[in-house]
Amino acid sequence: MSQWVILVGRPSDLDNAATPHKIMTSRDYIARPALFRGQRPKIINLSRTYAYQSRGYYASLLAEARGHRIVPSVETMIDLSEKKLYENALPELDAVLARAFGKTDERPASPIRIYFGFCDEPKLERFGKLVFDWFRAPALEITLESDTEVPKIRKIGFAPLGKLDAVETSRLHAALARYTAREWRPGKAKTPAKYTFATLYDPKEQLPPSSVDSLKHWARIAGRMGVDVEPITRKDLPRLANFDALFIRETTSISDHTYRFARRAVQEGMPVIDDPISMIRCTNKVYLNELMEANGVGTPPSVMIGGKEDFERACDDLGFPMVLKIPDGSFSRGVKRVADRAELEALATAWLEDTDLLIAQKYMPTEFDWRIGVLGGQPLFAVQYMMAKAHWQIINHDRPGRPDEGRFKAFTLPDAPPEVLDCGLRAARCIGDGFYGVDLKETRDGLFLIEVNDNPNLEHGVEDFAEKDEVWTRLTRWFIDRIER
Repeated sequence: MSQWVILVGRPSDLDNAATPHKIMTSRDYIARPALFRGQRPKIINLSRTYAYQSRGYYASLLAEARGHRIVPSVETMIDLSEKKLYENALPELDAVLARAFGKTDERPASPIRIYFGFCDEPKLERFGKLVFDWFRAPALEITLESDTEVPKIRKIGFAPLGKLDAVETSRLHAALARYTAREWRPGKAKTPAKYTFATLYDPKEQLPPSSVDSLKHWARIAGRMGVDVEPITRKDLPRLANFDALFIRETTSISDHTYRFARRAVQEGMPVIDDPISMIRCTNKVYLNELMEANGVGTPPSVMIGGKEDFERACDDLGFPMVLKIPDGSFSRGVKRVADRAELEALATAWLEDTDLLIAQKYMPTEFDWRIGVLGGQPLFAVQYMMAKAHWQIINHDRPGRPDEGRFKAFTLPDAPPEVLDCGLRAARCIGDGFYGVDLKETRDGLFLIEVNDNPNLEHGVEDFAEKDEVWTRLTRWFIDRIER
């Protein structure tokens, strides 16, 4: 694991006994660019001021230039310099603050001090974590409006570290210790762990992208490469900075905690699958359809539906049956086949209550869908997913009990059709440099892209059936290369 380094304004600002980590002044850090050469320390900047062109400002700026991970970043300093730069965060923060206290409860004292996302007031625990998620800084000060019925934020800024009293200083040190702490596990790998990767998963998810057994298999392979893989859950966001990389193995959504984890990982400067941009691009089928058409990747004939006025065109252009999709469905959810206009109007009208756009596509029945796994712009695996029994999709969610999945057939990369691999690569490269699962239909009229998944299935014994452990080795190497780059 990378070492922690604490930057202070003056040597007397933090006693060496207060933390086991290396302490140095921001002046020394700025003046010694070669001090951590070849290393990737995680730096906490406790300078007394972060004003533009101050030493605190330059310490964070140069840390980014040196490839070090720094809290707070220059972006955070700029964001908090003017209210208009952070006002987009206020509605969500105000809502959480209001729920914590309500109209009849006692109002929180103003200003609220938050250290590394921690707050002494139990009611403010969620609020503190959310503030830290938006603005990663060691010490934040939240000033509230004085004349509102419910608590409302007037200003967010850095707490003045040089003016904290003994009680507040003690709180800061305690939060620092919690933030930099980590539960270490006895290593079982033959090679001492050089890096530690966090794997975000939900033990209760019914159809996760990777099962726990698959992740354990990866951990064994990664361990031989000097990597410790540690499972984390949605409660572990405050600990994310303690890791070197993040692999998200929950079904992703830009409206839940998976996006926050991805966003935080990018803020930490760590490689992440899935990254926020890929999540935004892949989770919306309307966007994907336009992107692929613009880049010459074949897609099924489609019609965007924004209201009743589009029903006629969908009927004329696509015929029946047709497939109707919500923009952000996953694992075949939110994808329905409609047999006639009456079914189209009923389903589209219901779905349009929750989204402004739907996508209707020509129905293309096939015995299987191709899934081409792409990692870092190169093919990783090739699998055919057969349709579920007596169903037109690879997963039947309408079956009572657990969803029914079809069989699969895995191909080594040399044995996969070159035109299928090429189509998968061209589609994935439109999205980014991460890990994607490209779904294709092979018909008499050619190949058609169905979707690009930002967190595709990766199950031991399925996607790795043909290429074996090379799949997991390349996944581990992808992370290592980006850490060391």
